[in-house]
Amino acid sequence: MGRRRLRHAHRTTPRRARKSRIFRGRIEAHPERYIAQPTLALSTSPTFVESGLAPRHIDLRPFVLSGREITVVPGGLTRVALREGSLVVNSSQGGGTKDTWVLGA
Repeated sequence: MGRRRLRHAHRTTPRRARKSRIFRGRIEAHPERYIAQPTLALSTSPTFVESGLAPRHIDLRPFVLSGREITVVPGGLTRVALREGSLVVNSSQGGGTKDTWVLGA
């Protein structure tokens, strides 16, 4: 069987390669400052956008009360990827939030 070439989604330019080397050096110098995590398969939900309803990726942060007992309350915070196709749900990088309430069991 012949060798297959992998095609990259972007071309590596000298500038991009330099930035990657610099960032790699930062990680190697201080690995405790970084967290690696896998990309999760997020659910989608109908979301109001400028053009109407459209599916957007979401994740749910439930509200949990902790004391003598632990109680999960009927609701939470849903983080939403506002751009179509995006998996970025954190607000510091362009995501949004929606209150979430459970109305029935």
